[in-house]
Amino acid sequence: MENHEGSLSKRIVPNSGDLMQRSMSHASSHFCDLELELEDDDYDDDATLPDIEEGRDEYEKPDPVPLPFPLPPAKSKREKPKPPPSSRLSVILLDQGLFTVYKRLFVVSLAVNITLLILAATGNIGYARKRPALFSIGNILALTLSRSEAVLRVVFWLAVNCLGWSWVPLRLKTMTTSLLQSLGGIHSSCGISAVAWLIYALVLTLKHRENTSPEIIGVASAILSLLVLSCLLWAFVILTFSYDPTTDSYSKEIGSRLIKNQEFWLTVVITILIILPWITVRRVPVRISSPSGHASIIKFAGGIKAGILGRISPSPFSEWHAFGIISDGKDEHMMLAGAVGDFTKSLVANPPSHLWVRQVHFAGLPYLTNMYNRILLVATGSGICVFLSFLLQPCSAEVCLLGHPKEKVIIHDTAVLGRPNVSQMSVDAAKRWGAEVVIVTSNPEGSRDVVDACKASGIAAFGPIWDS
Repeated sequence: MENHEGSLSKRIVPNSGDLMQRSMSHASSHFCDLELELEDDDYDDDATLPDIEEGRDEYEKPDPVPLPFPLPPAKSKREKPKPPPSSRLSVILLDQGLFTVYKRLFVVSLAVNITLLILAATGNIGYARKRPALFSIGNILALTLSRSEAVLRVVFWLAVNCLGWSWVPLRLKTMTTSLLQSLGGIHSSCGISAVAWLIYALVLTLKHRENTSPEIIGVASAILSLLVLSCLLWAFVILTFSYDPTTDSYSKEIGSRLIKNQEFWLTVVITILIILPWITVRRVPVRISSPSGHASIIKFAGGIKAGILGRISPSPFSEWHAFGIISDGKDEHMMLAGAVGDFTKSLVANPPSHLWVRQVHFAGLPYLTNMYNRILLVATGSGICVFLSFLLQPCSAEVCLLGHPKEKVIIHDTAVLGRPNVSQMSVDAAKRWGAEVVIVTSNPEGSRDVVDACKASGIAAFGPIWDS
């Protein structure tokens, strides 16, 4: 089928047939307590957000249809206990491989900068030696672009609309997905490189201090010591280009001198990108309900496209929290917040009538579902929330959802069948569904296991990486 026909073909794949029943286990405090009945083999296109909110049995039938996918052997209940979770450093260096796309981007970007820096220091690139601050600001611009939610929203949209056609090679799509998911490698590398170039600029300034002023040296030193690059960048640029070493004074024609310099315009772009998300901050009315003490449902006006995430906060100056958005794309959308921290617990105990939001929502890995023709989505725990929008609104891809939510939405009953082998289930489902790619949302270990198992079977798979 053509990728842009707006197909509503979706399937929810239960993990068991005759044994499908509710588990009597206790609710986990780490996942939502919302009872969603996703047990039917055929998706009901009439399901709505109120159905999900109220936990209505729109997805159930009196007699469940037998499984299209055979259940893989469950893990033995007597298996050895799992080792303690790996440290963050070991996950970065070992668990996710030594040659991930993230690390390749980091190494390539850093190698280019180090090479240019060495050539500048040895006098082989005169331009870089004369303008080290420009290269530092250029790196700051690159790291800002790679993390700008507004810019990435446009980039993801372009990727889906340019590559989301059936005739586009699958290899190109998966390469693009890997690149977009790993832009943090460029962000980290450019941050280190910006500091390196700024150190070089400071060294040259101190070496030729007769051609500079104490203010410039002081500001440059403060930037390095405080690492508040974006805050003091304007002061550094203005002081540098307004100072005239021949008169040992600052020129009054600062405006005309600034607009002729590349550093000025790069700083303008960086400033706009940093400010942009904050000028869209608004205080909006919300409706919050708590099906239990373990989670809250936050409802907002306005429909949102599938695969989009948003940030909310109790105050514009406090920390911001990102959640996946559930929406039918029509009149409203909602977020599901597990009560695991002070802010999310307060939503249950004392639900506010208004919250602060950033109106520029950002695209995550699930948004790239729209770039493929047939895709398997694998979710455990509250990770299923980010995928629900693909079941509630038209999607250009044919979507198959393999859900194994923990404790409350039970499809595979661990009390009867033991812990399932989600990795093998994902491989089997992907093969039978004919999925081009698998996207998983789970805890770090679960996501890694599913991705590794799929890749070992020759199936492209993506899941959250360590800095997601």
